[in-house]
Amino acid sequence: MYAIVQVRGVVNTRRDIKDTLKMLRLHHINHCVLVPDTPEYLGMIRKVKDFVAYGEVDVETVETILRTRGRVEGNRPLTDEYVRENSTYPGITDFARALASGEARLSDIPGVKPVLRLHPPRKGYRTIKRTYPQGGALGYYGKEINELLHKMR
Repeated sequence: MYAIVQVRGVVNTRRDIKDTLKMLRLHHINHCVLVPDTPEYLGMIRKVKDFVAYGEVDVETVETILRTRGRVEGNRPLTDEYVRENSTYPGITDFARALASGEARLSDIPGVKPVLRLHPPRKGYRTIKRTYPQGGALGYYGKEINELLHKMR
């Protein structure tokens, strides 16, 4: 499972990149989506790599983000009771475990919003004009995306 966070805006950007971000449901800076590890999504990520930060996310981070930033229709927070009533999972912890392993999707629970609106990272981004290996905030993070998401919880 990949977490994708939009870091840069799309003013004066090519149309195909704007369309790909729209297909990923990334409409604003600091929005995050969780997508499965499929060739289709990897191609989309590769196309927008200069506008997003992405990497493999672990179970603890998925659970933390769902608890703090998960929303259902009506902009109400996602709770264990809502997950229990609307799915076969007993709580957010078990749902996050299934989500991270690829057995479940966010759309399995009706009413859960697919986009997670995150807080800007504490202490800020390093720079949004360079890739992560060059000391910036863009591109592939690998497992270190969990640290960025923890700063944005």
